Amino acid sequence: MSGNESRLQAIYQITNRERTPVTQPEPLNKIWACDVFNLAKMEECLSKNAFKAIKKTVQTGAPLDPAIAEVVAAAMKEWAMGKGAKFFSHIFYPMTNASAEKHDGFIVTNSEGNAITEFSGSLLIKGEPDGSSFPNGSIRMTNAARGYTAWDPTSPAYIMQTANGATLTIPSVFMSWTGEALDKKIPLLRSNAAMNRAAQKVLSLMGETDIAPLNSSCGAEQEYFLVDANFANARPDLLLAGRTLFGAPSAKGQQFDDHYFGAIPERVQVFMQDFEDQLYKLGIPAKTHHNEVAPGQFEIAPYFEAANVAADHQQLLMTVLKNTAKKHGFLCLLHEKPFAGINGSGKHVNWSVGNATQGNLLDPGDTPHDNLNFLLFCGAVIRGVHLFGPLLRAAIATASNDHRLGANEAPPAIMSVYLGDQLENLFRDIKEGNLSITKAGGDMDLGLSQILNFKRDPGDRNRTSPFAFTGNRFEFRAVGSGQSVSGPLVVMNTMLADSLEWIAERLEAKLTAGSDQATAVIAVLKDLITEHGNAVFGGDGYSSDWHSKAVEERGLKNIPTTADALPALREASVKKLFASTGVLSAVELESRFEVYSEQYILAIELEAKLVVEMAKSSIYPAAISYLSELAAANVSMAEMTIELDKTTAKTVAAATNAMMAAVAKLSTALEQHDFASTEEHMQFLAKDVRGLMDEVRLHADALETEVADELWPLPKYREMLFIK
Repeated sequence: MSGNESRLQAIYQITNRERTPVTQPEPLNKIWACDVFNLAKMEECLSKNAFKAIKKTVQTGAPLDPAIAEVVAAAMKEWAMGKGAKFFSHIFYPMTNASAEKHDGFIVTNSEGNAITEFSGSLLIKGEPDGSSFPNGSIRMTNAARGYTAWDPTSPAYIMQTANGATLTIPSVFMSWTGEALDKKIPLLRSNAAMNRAAQKVLSLMGETDIAPLNSSCGAEQEYFLVDANFANARPDLLLAGRTLFGAPSAKGQQFDDHYFGAIPERVQVFMQDFEDQLYKLGIPAKTHHNEVAPGQFEIAPYFEAANVAADHQQLLMTVLKNTAKKHGFLCLLHEKPFAGINGSGKHVNWSVGNATQGNLLDPGDTPHDNLNFLLFCGAVIRGVHLFGPLLRAAIATASNDHRLGANEAPPAIMSVYLGDQLENLFRDIKEGNLSITKAGGDMDLGLSQILNFKRDPGDRNRTSPFAFTGNRFEFRAVGSGQSVSGPLVVMNTMLADSLEWIAERLEAKLTAGSDQATAVIAVLKDLITEHGNAVFGGDGYSSDWHSKAVEERGLKNIPTTADALPALREASVKKLFASTGVLSAVELESRFEVYSEQYILAIELEAKLVVEMAKSSIYPAAISYLSELAAANVSMAEMTIELDKTTAKTVAAATNAMMAAVAKLSTALEQHDFASTEEHMQFLAKDVRGLMDEVRLHADALETEVADELWPLPKYREMLFIK
């Protein structure tokens, strides 16, 4: 089947597909966490002493007795096998934004050759996948293959149900034989511990005596696109790169603002019901779903959870999302910019810190001017963003997210903090030596008797800010849709820990010198906001005026590409930050620079090779076929009195020649390998190769608007975005 026939056949298959049968969803209370070995299940299965011990470990991170691990393993095995599981797997999260798992059977044989089941505490606690093939950033030699997984009891095990059966899945950390972190979970757990230590110091100085362990929390809003699999299978770029490398804009895109929060298409609604039922069985609190701004784009937002569990659930959510989409005949696209010219997808990470005794430390309450704990923790965030803005940018740096940042659907690549009018005024007053009474937002009165009045928030939201305060948490809006949330959480926790240590040192000095508590807090915050207040910005982050003022007047950095961002991981201040908090050693930090740089290089080179291949093998033949048809038409009509318009043929020929000339330049660029450093290689790809790819696309997209529709080989934007 030729390319254009494949496209037309895809349209036929989609428009004539049978409707997916709609089934009545099961009650939430029946399916909620039914496939999760959580504390409620453990309480049913374990002795009182064993349950008390594992509960303490789960809730406080206390060490677990190996003897208790044996008891938990036995109970976990019986529970899993009762649900049909024959295999178990330690699931872990290498430095690729993906999940990894190795499956082992419960089965062993005895000396008589009979099959028996076995799952001991040692098997639960430790696994040994081959560590040589995962990205490690030169931590280990190629011939050094040993790597370990280790059970993380603070994140619950679960049953992963697939068409091929059920598997007991055990969240785990992943490390090298020499003990370096090769994953995203170990740094996250360490960062949480560092934040807890520093927060305990500050709260103790504030006179708090009953201080439960502190944890960070996360609620990640996941945006994604759905494209029918028939279209995706006819687009090599979607299958291999996750985005369209070619495609002329559709006459209708998102300009009518009619998709956002619109009625969800029936086929998508059926998919969402199936998807969310699976999430509920896995204990993932999916709370909100809706159409997003771009056609074909949707969002799901789980309720917040402890950061470590939320990060595991996010990885699981992406897996279930893609698998369920496939079941319903869709390809789920988690690329940040799968279609040019319309909104891309992000993963807004809502982040806060708190505990069982002091509550949410980023909740200002009704009178934030009286809430000194909140002011200190909020000030610590401001300082962290100001000092480590480039590190925050590096934490969300990927080749795909570069397409989205700075566009009009995402925050700019300048890291700043939005506080809202109430808090911004409050911190300005503190800088001036005052602590004035803050004003609430007042009542919302529409003058309609049938509409109840309600309390207005004290500040509006700012969607142009990359790091915005939204009432009782900060929302990191610049995270990419395909990314693990662990990296951003590690940076936020670590910079908060560093700032809280800074605050504790100065607060203790002022209290020791005889200042009362309120005076000491205001003095510390005055110094903090004076030194770091340049990070606070409440205006339009898209404006060119902000871009110039942020850099020239405030000393903030505009970091547009991953090639510009990743070198921050090698800065002395960043090395000191991670070393002093114990989150990442110098070796582990350098390994992340190498791994993320390599991923960027591989991603751009893959796309560039696809551009060359698709231009040569799909688009060029279509253009030549159309020129042949135009030539044949010209010959057949030569004796007629009608004068043929030859403009189209000239336009197509010129665009074809220009496209192939750009392809030749891109092919030559891809042959260059003599780079002095990784940084130089990335800059070449960012500035030269990406530009050449855009040049090829410019001419190819012009051809799409000229070549006869029945000859065009690639599914078009209007088809992929609007035919469901």
